[in-house]
Amino acid sequence: MIGIVDYGMGNLFSVSKALERLDVPYIVSENKQELANADALLVPGVGAFPDAMNRLNELGLTEMIRQFADTGKPVLGICLGMQLLFEESFENGVTTGLALLPGKVE
Repeated sequence: MIGIVDYGMGNLFSVSKALERLDVPYIVSENKQELANADALLVPGVGAFPDAMNRLNELGLTEMIRQFADTGKPVLGICLGMQLLFEESFENGVTTGLALLPGKVE
């Protein structure tokens, strides 16, 4: 089952419809426990990097996503979600990302 991370900044409808079309089971959640039990995580995103990281931090999802990745389970980012996987961004100032991938988003 794929866990789609709902932090209020992703196009959840498009992502969930794509998975339905592929007949892949998924959940859409902001609940850390539910997401931790998934086989893989999908981090969608639309918007600004700082806002997204603030929201992930507020929900306590930043550390959960890092720990999930440390287990060796796959984590996929789409659009802004992919950018969040990097160490930092320079959009509207410098913001620390999830740091799952080396590099900076400019």
